[in-house]
Amino acid sequence: MTADKIILTLDDAKKMAAGAESEAMCNKWPVVIAIVDDGGHLLYLQRLDHAQYGSIGVAIEKARAAIAFRRPTKVWEDNIAEGQLRYLNLPGTLPIEGGLPIVVNNQFVGAIGISGVRSFQDAQIAQAGIDALLS
Repeated sequence: MTADKIILTLDDAKKMAAGAESEAMCNKWPVVIAIVDDGGHLLYLQRLDHAQYGSIGVAIEKARAAIAFRRPTKVWEDNIAEGQLRYLNLPGTLPIEGGLPIVVNNQFVGAIGISGVRSFQDAQIAQAGIDALLS
C-alpha cells in the first residue's frame, strides 16, 4: 500500500520566509528564520540584519522540536510555567515559544522556528510565515 505524501519544497520555504521576513521588518524585529522538512532537516535559514548569531541555533531547534512532536513549542513553555518540570528533560524539546509545525491538508510537512525577539513575537512571525504559505 502506498500513500500520497505532501512535501515542503524550497519554493514553499522561500514563500514562508518572505512572509515571516515581512512581519519582522514591519515591526523592526531582527530575527533568524529557520524552516525544516518533516524529518527535521534544515531546508532554509535566513538571518536578518542585526539578528544576534545565538538565535541561529535556537531558531533551528525550535523548528526541529515543533516537527518532532507535531505541536507548537509554546506547549512546553506553558507546561514548565505551570510547574511541570519533567518536560525540561524530554529529549528534542525546546520550551520556548516560536516554533510551529506546518500542516498542509492534514499532513505535517515541516516546521518553522523564529528566534531573536520576545517569544510571543517570534511566534507571531512564525505564524505570518505559515499564513503566507497557505494563502
